Amino acid sequence: MTAPHDAPHDLVGIGIGPFNLSLAALSHGLPQQGADRLATAFYDQRRDFRWHPGLLIDGATLQVPFLADLVTLADPASPWTFLNYLKHKERLFPFYFAEHFHIQRAEYDAYCRWVAGRLPGLHFGHQVDAVRWNPEHDLFEVDYTQLDADGEAEALGRTHTRNLALGIGTAPYVPEPLRPLAEAPTVPVIHSADYLDHRARILAAEHVTVIGSGQSGAEVFLDLLRARPVGRERLSWLARTPSFAPMEYSKLGLEHFTPDYARYFHSLPEPVRDRLVPAQWQLHKGIDAATIAAIHEELYRRTLHGGWPDTVLTPGVTVRTAGRVATTKVELHLEHTQQGTRSRLTTDAVVLATGYRERPLTSLFAGLDPYMRTDSSGRPRIDDRYRMVLDPSVTGTVFVQNGERHTHGVGTPDLGLAAWRSAAILNTLTGKEPYPQPDRTAFTTFGLEQREHTRPRPAVDLLPLVDHP
Repeated sequence: MTAPHDAPHDLVGIGIGPFNLSLAALSHGLPQQGADRLATAFYDQRRDFRWHPGLLIDGATLQVPFLADLVTLADPASPWTFLNYLKHKERLFPFYFAEHFHIQRAEYDAYCRWVAGRLPGLHFGHQVDAVRWNPEHDLFEVDYTQLDADGEAEALGRTHTRNLALGIGTAPYVPEPLRPLAEAPTVPVIHSADYLDHRARILAAEHVTVIGSGQSGAEVFLDLLRARPVGRERLSWLARTPSFAPMEYSKLGLEHFTPDYARYFHSLPEPVRDRLVPAQWQLHKGIDAATIAAIHEELYRRTLHGGWPDTVLTPGVTVRTAGRVATTKVELHLEHTQQGTRSRLTTDAVVLATGYRERPLTSLFAGLDPYMRTDSSGRPRIDDRYRMVLDPSVTGTVFVQNGERHTHGVGTPDLGLAAWRSAAILNTLTGKEPYPQPDRTAFTTFGLEQREHTRPRPAVDLLPLVDHP
């Protein structure tokens, strides 16, 4: 264990997902020598970097352009851009001719693993156990367990830092009625996050039900549909939403994923923010239009020789309760919200594309609980510069990555804001502006601004038009 008198870090990151990996990559772009050097370390309990491995389905693409990599939107000249990754892999010309603006998920994962394998200061196989504030030394204490290849405890350690970057991500969410089933091994009831690990078992089931109307549910349903025999698909797809709706992908609609909107959202009163997030579900919980088209095309193809595919696609349905039938089947008790009717569905396997929830901080941050300031719902208060609001006696800062949807809006988990948020954190941390950021990022003005709008002046003085006789 390090001692408080050892040189502390300037920044310790907890979790190494895309957001803290972005922060590590951009911090590596700062001076590495001299007084301006930033001492950083990042910890993650996994053995290596993996990004949603259970959903790296063949052909599934990111819903953001490749420019939403770890660094480009903050520093296009960084050595950690996706384009530089392609250059190192000697794939730049094939990518150029492929004309892919949206890359495959598996390719994004490979790119992140390439960065993670080359950046210094990343400590995989290190499980952070507790975080405390040491008022005597004005430092955060971070206790961790070093894990061996089997995930067993190998050694204990402690490090000290002036600042933290919390990037522990989200956890798969299983609705309450289905939790007992998901924990029972006899019937495959799995979250979509683990889909590929259980794909063979799911495909072997006679009847499969997919629950969830978002992108993950659509991708799983499409993959199952393509793999099942024509006329013997035996698939059901259920969703709470009123329809299998496309994601809002208009150019102005996408401006909800800009820094401008994040600033606007943060300025709103807490009750207004809490009403907005669920109302904007189509911005982040809809389905990519190309995926919807692919599903319809596959269903249509199966009608070419007469008959309909053995599939049931039903939106507007909630699962009230669920139970096992014998030991090999699941019975879902359903309610249609518009009809007010109830029914039962017996199935042999269930894939829960029911999304993710922010991981609780109760155990990890118990030592900081006396210093944390919360809102009326008990959530951490986070200021406009992504800093957790702590007691003034705490001189260090806790930056939050992908845990601030309640304060910064629907763009919080979006990969397109990763580089910008990391740059904002580093600008705040250094007290300088190593990564200059634009004053404006959207054509939309989201609120009534308290400033006078003036018309831009022309570049040259123009002569007034006159009527000629």
